[in-house]
Amino acid sequence: MELERYRASRAQLVTRALAVRFPPLRTRLRQAIRYSLLASGKRIRPILALAAGEVGGAPPRLVMPFACALEMIHSYSLVHDDLPAMDDDDLRRGRPTCHKVYGEGLAILVGDALLTEAFGLMASARAAPRAG
Repeated sequence: MELERYRASRAQLVTRALAVRFPPLRTRLRQAIRYSLLASGKRIRPILALAAGEVGGAPPRLVMPFACALEMIHSYSLVHDDLPAMDDDDLRRGRPTCHKVYGEGLAILVGDALLTEAFGLMASARAAPRAG
């Protein structure tokens, strides 16, 4: 199915861009960010952002910062939603939640970092060149 190939290819682009944005480091915070952000999600929100950009004539590279930011915000909301003070979930996407693996304090910082980095990424994105 052509739609499934499109979805898979765009999800792979987003995952690669996120992995580049957060390369592996030995800090526990970075490990916890990658654990949550690079989990096997569907990437629907960033795929829709990329598709909307394509419909409007924007190449994926110009939309990618915003697509990644959407996924970072979504991941932040999931990490915080799973916390003991919220839903107190033990599993997310079939594996232990961030706070179960890294502790509640670090999970809070993971969410805070993802939200802050998302806005930083959007603010630093380059504008498309003007036509004409």
